[in-house]
Amino acid sequence: MALQDFRVFGRTGVKVSPLTLGTMNFGARGKTTHEDGIRVIHRALDAGINVVDTADTYSRGESEEIVGKALTGRRDDVFLASKFHNAVDDNPQHRGNSRRWITEAVEGSLRRLGTDYLDLYQVHRPESHTEIGETVGALDDLVRAGKIRYYGTSVFSPAELVETQWVADSRNLQRSSSEQVPYSLLIRGIERETLPIARKYGLGVITYGPLAAGWLSGKYRIGAPQPESHRAELIKGRFDIDAPANARKLAAADALAVLAEELGISLIQLSLAFVLAHPDVTSAIVGPRTIEHLDTYLDAVDVPLPGDVLDRIDEIVSPGTVFTERDTGKIPEALARPELRRTPAA
Repeated sequence: MALQDFRVFGRTGVKVSPLTLGTMNFGARGKTTHEDGIRVIHRALDAGINVVDTADTYSRGESEEIVGKALTGRRDDVFLASKFHNAVDDNPQHRGNSRRWITEAVEGSLRRLGTDYLDLYQVHRPESHTEIGETVGALDDLVRAGKIRYYGTSVFSPAELVETQWVADSRNLQRSSSEQVPYSLLIRGIERETLPIARKYGLGVITYGPLAAGWLSGKYRIGAPQPESHRAELIKGRFDIDAPANARKLAAADALAVLAEELGISLIQLSLAFVLAHPDVTSAIVGPRTIEHLDTYLDAVDVPLPGDVLDRIDEIVSPGTVFTERDTGKIPEALARPELRRTPAA
């Protein structure tokens, strides 16, 4: 496979590269200057990547500003995606999935990106207290107004994906075109229902986290010291190699690293090749902070995985496996909120 082996984005007919450039690390969050971010974007475009994914919440809009600068004069060559839902500042009104916020949020993203339209506008997370018809109706209006070409979802449950399609059909509204979701050698939960549903409804699937938030970087090995990680400071316990909850994940990461060594490739190459080998994956997001990081991902695209290697991977991590709930991108509200599963005391 090469970057030029474009794939069709769901049922839209749009052709996209197998890699998507993710920009979450651009700006203050990733301690990346505007100049460095622009260089990475230009390198990605020159290499053949034609999808750029950002969000208004990434460094509170700074990522979108960097992307906008980088795409000056090259906007027409890019399938540009952004997202809304998460907080962009301290104002509690400036977040969520309501029509009120969506219509305001899209204008902010368009302004920061320096464009008249988005190719894909994604609901960054579902929201239980906002009726899905409210969100879908607002997005349908944006399509009709020409401000977005398509809309999609991110980390929706299988039931929420089906409900989104049903609401659109029942109200004669534009259907969602895609789902963005975590997928890797260590996070295979979407193989159970999400990917089959995406196939049934013709959704494009953009995956993120091919290195499982660093667990597949090659640093997480049995007997090795605790790797340093910026993410570890943000999410306590998720990366602790001594935590009992992470023991099976560490063993799997180590076994996969051994397999990569036997194949004569890096664990990063094995990880990305695995994601791209799934027929229902349209494009995989890579989120480099530097040119060197990007080149590592680019080198992994051309690595084929024959069936016997995929069988060995299944023996190490069974299809559909999720080691911890947090790895799925969100903890379901019914699990996170005790009051939803406990009858109040008299």
